[in-house]
Amino acid sequence: TSQRELEIRWSDDFEQRIPFRVLRDACQCAKCMDSKNKPDPPAGMLRILSAAETMPMEIVSMKPVGNYAYNIEFSDGHSTGLFTFELLRSLK
Repeated sequence: TSQRELEIRWSDDFEQRIPFRVLRDACQCAKCMDSKNKPDPPAGMLRILSAAETMPMEIVSMKPVGNYAYNIEFSDGHSTGLFTFELLRSLK
């Protein structure tokens, strides 16, 4: 497959694959939540993408946060979100 995915095997042997784009779109940090609540551009207007947003999504690093989450840095420069185990388990 050409789509990049995070593979997780949970302690109950459940195996999960989460596409990087799905993971990035699920970020719940304040900045992402604010941008998700902004209205779409008017009809006929296009949102301007940064150079990083035009490239395939990659995970640059993943760091554990306590025993409940990971901080994930993405190739678009975003690195402020915490992805709890509960959130990760809920993603498809």
